[in-house]
Amino acid sequence: MKDHLPRTLVELLKFAVALRPDRDALRFKQGKAWIGMTAEQLFERVRNVALGLYHHGIRKGDRVAILAESGPLWSITDYALLANGAVNVPIYPTQPTHQVEYILRESEPKLLFVSGARQMRRIGSVLEKFPDLRIVPFQPIDDGENIIPFSLLEEAGAQLTAARPELFDLLSSDVHKDDLASIIYTSGTTGEPKGAMLTHGNITFNAMASGIHLDIEPDGVMLSFLPLSHIFERTVLYLCMYFQVQINYANGIETVAADIQDVRPTLMSTVPRLLEKIYARMQKTAGDGGGLKKKIFDRSLNVARQSAQLSTMDKPLPPLLEFQRDIADKLVFEKLRNAVGGRIRRMVSGGAALPSDIALVFIGAGVPVLQGYGLTETSPVIAACTLDHNRVGSVGRPVPGIELKIAEDGEIFTRGPHVFQGYFKKPEETAAAFAEDPAGGGWWFKTGDIGVIDPEGFLFITDRKKDLIKTSSGKYVAPQMIEGLINQSEFVEQAVIVGDKRKYVAALIVPDFERLRAWAKEQGVATTNKKELVADRRVVDMIKADVSRLTRELADYEKVKRIALLAGEFSIDGGELTPTLKVKRRVVEEKYGELIESLYSGGE
Repeated sequence: MKDHLPRTLVELLKFAVALRPDRDALRFKQGKAWIGMTAEQLFERVRNVALGLYHHGIRKGDRVAILAESGPLWSITDYALLANGAVNVPIYPTQPTHQVEYILRESEPKLLFVSGARQMRRIGSVLEKFPDLRIVPFQPIDDGENIIPFSLLEEAGAQLTAARPELFDLLSSDVHKDDLASIIYTSGTTGEPKGAMLTHGNITFNAMASGIHLDIEPDGVMLSFLPLSHIFERTVLYLCMYFQVQINYANGIETVAADIQDVRPTLMSTVPRLLEKIYARMQKTAGDGGGLKKKIFDRSLNVARQSAQLSTMDKPLPPLLEFQRDIADKLVFEKLRNAVGGRIRRMVSGGAALPSDIALVFIGAGVPVLQGYGLTETSPVIAACTLDHNRVGSVGRPVPGIELKIAEDGEIFTRGPHVFQGYFKKPEETAAAFAEDPAGGGWWFKTGDIGVIDPEGFLFITDRKKDLIKTSSGKYVAPQMIEGLINQSEFVEQAVIVGDKRKYVAALIVPDFERLRAWAKEQGVATTNKKELVADRRVVDMIKADVSRLTRELADYEKVKRIALLAGEFSIDGGELTPTLKVKRRVVEEKYGELIESLYSGGE
């Protein structure tokens, strides 16, 4: 399999289908039952949708947007666009409406696919500004002007397939590795969205090289729950298709816990927040079980940490630790493995920094968590840990074929076939994203991240270049690292560190109100009202003590001196988070300016 090197995503699909046309390539839930779709059935639907697009005037190079939740129809449409030679412009289903309008205005799509009536209502005011834009809903909705039902588009393609059986091959064979495959808008933490232009060659190289780097076995089972509008999940699904891993679509983030038990995946891509929630839930269960159960749980976690630290450094476990691990396995670890289905071979974490303590617990309990690193502009994977080389705290070694270097100021530079072609209609931003090699070896992409490479080639990310906080004493503080520690608290849902140009570090914290209300009831706090809870001195003191406990190993200038609790969550709609859930620090500081000022009045 690894000797065959498709150059485009269309070739990748054709190869995967030809290898085993009768295998269930996809599964999805319909009602309470999981429905399979063979590779051959998938290919037939892709062909029909591609020719349906052709019937409706979509030609090579035309841009088409998808604004929908993930699922089989998303993937079918994606492959159909790629086979047609069109350019997929994915839009996050939760993207704020003003950004949806911006993306549609700049990218000028010929068609817009939407999930259904609810999404149509959400962006109704935006669509009024594009009266000529034709819309294809995945789910049937009331007929309206410029509406093309998905079923009719697919049916038109099937008729065209029967009339002109050679057409699909003519269209798909005219797609080349340097052709644009997708424009993916990355809103970043500042400024307006920028459309990263990725070619077939960029993404195909990344999917195959990442799969080889991770040593993915065929016949695995993947549970997909992250949005396909993000290049991370999309590339993972291309990887799964090529390496013959079955893809199972979760119904949504709220169903993941149940879907994991149904699917029992061997492979998952995830974000740290899911692992933190599983960890916090187990902490709560242990705490609710009383003193002895909590002691056994805490002791087992220590055994997991010690075991993982040794095993990831290729060191043997001492006999006593091995004995303790066998006991802890029966009492605690087995439950944690079952919480993620019981069959996980790899859980690849991306999107944000994974706290080392969380990684050690999962790895020590027998759930291999591998941290990776990349950006939309790099298709996306730059580096990843592997089963054989899993260094906790690191994002691993570079994927084969990818070059890395650390610039003089600590910024990570990369170059190779994974690097994008630039930002759509933004030549100045494109030029600013690259640095010329002083030795005359071409251009490097500037990631905007700060990092170091150790003597064994492992990359460690220390922070975003623009996110580093500099206190008034001149000390640099990495906020994401501190936020990761605080988020391990069972009482914390979200945390944002502040302190730039200030005398000390402080934190804005959104509590986990379900857990907090249970604690408050035990402590005799009468209210369950969110605003009253966050204003209660007993609550503030308890969470501050937990924050201090979790950050006790930090340098003094990194420690959180004061906190403020918020009754409302940071959100995409509220403007504090990007669609990939990164914090927009400037927005937070503007929105909560007075509250932040109050944290610096008086002493620590």
